[in-house]
Amino acid sequence: MAKLDQEEKEIVESFERGEMQTIPDLEREIERYREIARTTFKKDKRVNIRISSKDLMAIQKKALEEGIPYQTLMSSVLHKYVSGRLAEKEK
Repeated sequence: MAKLDQEEKEIVESFERGEMQTIPDLEREIERYREIARTTFKKDKRVNIRISSKDLMAIQKKALEEGIPYQTLMSSVLHKYVSGRLAEKEK
């Protein structure tokens, strides 16, 4: 039997304490969350902005590191900011 990492141990312990529950009609729940995600991230507006070449190159580099298009990265950062999930780095 393979050795469990810390996260796997926590899952097993949670299961043994009875903290996990079976989801009735799992397929329906999965589809419900898919629809929520589609609606939440539906991109239906176009915005044009002017930014410095240096910032654009930095964004494109970060996006390449993440393996996503740079427009997707920019959209994600804006979404996190307006939803309060993007915090300033403490100096």
